[in-house]
Amino acid sequence: MAILPPTSASRDPLARRIGLRSAVLFNMLEMIGVGPFITMPLVIAAAGFRLSVWAWVLGAGLAVADGLVWAELGAALPRAGGSYAYLREIYGPRGAGNWLSFLYVWQVSFTAPLSIASGCIGLSGFLAVFWPGLDSAPFAAWPALHYANFAAAGACVFVTALLYRNLGSIVRLAWVLFAGVMAALAGVIVSGFAHAAQTGGWHMPAAPPLGFIAARNGLAQATLLATYCYWGYYNISFLGSEVRRPEKTIPRAILVSVLLVAAFYVTMNLAVLPSLHDAAAHAAESAALRVQLVADIARSAFGRWAGYTIAALIVWTAFASVFSLLLGYSRVPYAAARDGNFFRFLDKIHPQHGIPHRSLVSLGAMGFVFCFFSLQQVITLLVITRIVLQFSLQQAGVMLLRVQRPELERPFRMPLYPLPPLAAMAGFLFLLVYRQHALWGLAVAAGIGAAGTAIYLVRAWQLREWPFAARSSPG
Repeated sequence: MAILPPTSASRDPLARRIGLRSAVLFNMLEMIGVGPFITMPLVIAAAGFRLSVWAWVLGAGLAVADGLVWAELGAALPRAGGSYAYLREIYGPRGAGNWLSFLYVWQVSFTAPLSIASGCIGLSGFLAVFWPGLDSAPFAAWPALHYANFAAAGACVFVTALLYRNLGSIVRLAWVLFAGVMAALAGVIVSGFAHAAQTGGWHMPAAPPLGFIAARNGLAQATLLATYCYWGYYNISFLGSEVRRPEKTIPRAILVSVLLVAAFYVTMNLAVLPSLHDAAAHAAESAALRVQLVADIARSAFGRWAGYTIAALIVWTAFASVFSLLLGYSRVPYAAARDGNFFRFLDKIHPQHGIPHRSLVSLGAMGFVFCFFSLQQVITLLVITRIVLQFSLQQAGVMLLRVQRPELERPFRMPLYPLPPLAAMAGFLFLLVYRQHALWGLAVAAGIGAAGTAIYLVRAWQLREWPFAARSSPG
């Protein structure tokens, strides 16, 4: 299967302005979002106190193993769109790669706005700490529609407007957001250890012993949640056409961001363990109430205003995560449109700001619409869909590319090959199989893939593309 030379990358009008520090920044902004603050009680409830720490460690190990796959592909194929470009080139732009890359954009077209909307809805739920009235319904005829939905939609519009500017301004704004994210993490860690010191010192809460099967299944569910919180270490890969010295910057940014965030997450989990002794009882509560658990730790340690400060910093962190998420994913439809594999309307660069503005606004608009849906627990569906339709294809693809193109220039070659992709595939398989309602999640992912495949086949038949392309005669 022939792989085309990176001619499209050389003609990409996006300027390379992102260095290593900014690359790590964008990754960490997406990784440290609403996830760790609202899932800590869920992780503890699923795995128990002693295994909850191992869930964060296993999640970090999976992130490193899969991150090495992203690092090798990102260094060899530094294109806008990340996974879209990788799948297209690995499996053949005139063959199955055309289908798989379309399928990837298809699932991103709703999983990315859904992720954006869930972050905005989570942000509005955190605001309920200050304005409890956000949980009420303004229209009696639509009791599922709350004021919080309007606050979420407003946040989505605001993030889109902030990103509608040149990349230099975006980087400067990202550093301001990052300062608040670090303050939120530090505040939760310090509050957790201070509260433990006031209540007799740090200790592991007592918990009933678990049988092997219950412990294994609980660890799988907890690791799935932790894995969701780590996702974002690959964000810089979507901005590949805008990275300086991508052959060095992308691998370093991925590994540095995973190691730093893993250190923060494990430390934060240890800090709050004594205070979340009743985490299982709070597991089914709303996001706003789970955030109040974290704020209550700071309030108990340092007073009422400390609790409000932590809640405000978590709102800031949620906003920063949505900011980075929309920035990265806005490059995916643009890259597909440039290749003629998606709507041509999105193949436009702003003449003044130099950004794919139509793709940015389109994803922001779709996220705005999703903000008015009742989004409960979408983490499991997002994780399973991306494992099946994205990550597993890349992990197999990086090994396939080594076989097909051994002469391809690889500025970064993952150590211990092929252990990292095999370890990532085994870890993700563990998450998919050993959890409650595993078949339901896989069925939903299969349905998404089948629907995208059907749309692709109709389109390919009309355009006479693979597998309906006419074969050229010999010679």
